[in-house]
Order: sequence, then C-alpha cells, then structure tokens
Amino acid sequence: MEFEGTFTIDDVSTEEVWLALSDPVLIKQSLPGCQFLTRVEDPNDVDFEALRESAPDEDPATLPEADPEDISERAFEEGGHYAALMQISVGSVKPSFRTVVTIDEREFPAMNASGEGSATDSSFEMSSGMTLVEADEGVDIEWEAEADVFGKIAQMGQRVISPVANRVVSRFFGSVEDRLTEVAEEDDSEGLRDRVRNLL
Repeated sequence: MEFEGTFTIDDVSTEEVWLALSDPVLIKQSLPGCQFLTRVEDPNDVDFEALRESAPDEDPATLPEADPEDISERAFEEGGHYAALMQISVGSVKPSFRTVVTIDEREFPAMNASGEGSATDSSFEMSSGMTLVEADEGVDIEWEAEADVFGKIAQMGQRVISPVANRVVSRFFGSVEDRLTEVAEEDDSEGLRDRVRNLL
C-alpha cells in the first residue's frame, strides 16, 4: 500500500519544522498510541519489555520549553536505529506493534526511514520519506510512505487500513503543528527562532 500527501503548517520556518520532526521525544508524543521511542544499537536484538519498563514516567521537555541545542543533541541520526512500541486500533483489534525504524537518510530538508514491526498475528514492513518545502505562508511537509502488511490485519483489506493510516497521519501532524504554534506564541519567540535557525 502506498500513501502520500502534503501537510502545511503556517507561520513557521523550515528550520523549526526540521528541528521538531528530528526530535525523538516530540515524535513519540505526537504518534497516537506510541509508548516509547528510543535509540538501540542492534536492531536485531531488542528487548521491548525491558525498554517499556525502563521508559521514564515523564518525557524531557520539547519545543518550545526545551533548549534547541538539547534537541539537536538528541535528534535522529542518519544510520541510527530506533525502537518503538505502538498500539493502533484497526477495526475491532488493538495490536501493539514492536517496531524498529532506521533513519536511512537525513540531510536538511529531507529525511527517509525504513522499518518493520510485529504484533500477535500481524506484521508490517515500511519505508517513508519527507521533504520540507518553504511555502508562501509557512512550510509544506511533503510526505510519502509505502507499507506491506501481513497477517490478521492484512486480511481486513485496504478499505479498513487506509482510513486508520490517514487518521494516524492527521493526528501526528496536527500535534506537531500545535507544538510549533506554541513556539510562535512564546514571549521571546524571535529569540527562540533565531537560536533554531543558527543550529542549521
């Protein structure tokens, strides 16, 4: 299955959107049903139960409260592997997918990733990419994804899966937009924005 679209965020810079979408903490908070998202060294040897138990009760600060330099230090790295546990409602089932994603390419303003996940009776493989394009009023996030789904969920068909995927994407980008809107509303928004631009 293939998905693609463009999500526009007004009154932001490409640098601000890039920093937000490079922050594993903000991504975890923005993805519906994501219980943790953490870097791992060996994608073939991930103890998801241990990662779930060791996940902090509270996440570190993100934009606009976090220091942009701190976000830059923990940002996704090209070639890095990241493990996540995600629960997604598909029809009448709520599988928890143990997922490992690899950042294949990351160079401003584009990032590509691939990964796979498995749950009871279901699994998937995916590749995705995004490019940030400066627009008249803000930034266009042009994104695409290709996914192969197997097992019980695959039997539900694209008619059931596509609306779920679109809902997840919409909620994800909506959450990112809300966070970036908070940046613009900060008392020292220009100072914060200058610091973000200077990181790139």
